[in-house]
Amino acid sequence: MTESVVTAQPARSLRDIAQAMRARNVGWVVLVDGSRPVGIITDRDLALSVVADGRDPAARSGDHASSPVITAEPDMDVEEAAEKMIRHGVRRLVVVEAGRLAGVVTLDDIVSRTGERVSELSARITRAAMPDYFFHARGET
Repeated sequence: MTESVVTAQPARSLRDIAQAMRARNVGWVVLVDGSRPVGIITDRDLALSVVADGRDPAARSGDHASSPVITAEPDMDVEEAAEKMIRHGVRRLVVVEAGRLAGVVTLDDIVSRTGERVSELSARITRAAMPDYFFHARGET
């Protein structure tokens, strides 16, 4: 989960959101009302729904955000988060704890974690399949 999330108020303009994305080198911003997430807007949203449609960049970002946000709980496991992304067709889940924004889980987070699990499993299988003398000969125990 990414805990450091770029946020903005839904009243901010689309131009302001795009400038914030560029300044912070991110591809998405969570729109919040206080600390409660109310929408998410991505660079893809800006390109396909704003620029391509000739919309006014001074328009309110809240009017062009994905809402309601698809949320996750802080203790949600990787498989459950991935299934939720698939079910809703999203690449990000906004993590909410006690109604407040706690972070965001991205598809990249899940791929990274899954890759770590696969590598660990591969190492365990390799280790289990190799005779002990192989590891002793290499100085590993």
